[in-house]
Amino acid sequence: MKEHRIKYLFLGLLFDGIGMLSFMLPGIGEFSDVIWAPLAAWLMTRMYRGRSGQVAGIVTFIEEFLPGLDLIPSFTLMWLYTYVFAKLGSKKVINSK
Repeated sequence: MKEHRIKYLFLGLLFDGIGMLSFMLPGIGEFSDVIWAPLAAWLMTRMYRGRSGQVAGIVTFIEEFLPGLDLIPSFTLMWLYTYVFAKLGSKKVINSK
């Protein structure tokens, strides 16, 4: 399970880096976003299944497609939500009973 978490963290950092590459390629970067946005959304839904993965896929598509929003590390934020914040929320529910 821990290897799964680390693998997804590294993949998320890689995918966020790919999404930020468009800032380094003036002129070409905007065109690459047209290709990267649907691919990134699809990757997000494959990495994180269920309702949260679908919502994250839509958010990732919008974030990658719109100019200037590529700086938002959506894959890394989703990893934090899945493996850090969601775990903290479930511990609070368990401890309150």
